[in-house]
Amino acid sequence: MKKIEIIIQSSRFDALKKKLFEAGVAGMTASNVEGYGYQKKRIDVLKNEEVAVELAPRVKVEIVVKDDEADRIIKTAADEVRTGRLGDGKIFIIPVDDAVRIRTGERGNGAV
Repeated sequence: MKKIEIIIQSSRFDALKKKLFEAGVAGMTASNVEGYGYQKKRIDVLKNEEVAVELAPRVKVEIVVKDDEADRIIKTAADEVRTGRLGDGKIFIIPVDDAVRIRTGERGNGAV
């Protein structure tokens, strides 16, 4: 299994959520987060003062999928949110050793 973490601009979340549902994603977790990457804002760098960094609002979507579904879901997500501009976001892919459905005790792919 793979955990896919998608961090995107908040304005792209509704479109991504719809596209993932259409792609058959059975469940997801979404959180409002803040962060910065290449878009960090520096203040008074010329005066050698401290660098101030503003955190931008983002949404982090977390999905766990079967290994054979991961590439398709990653492509679906990237194609939906990509604008080609700085700040489109990131997708992280993390191996998942196991999962447990708390209600039934079912483990592995069946728990996802």
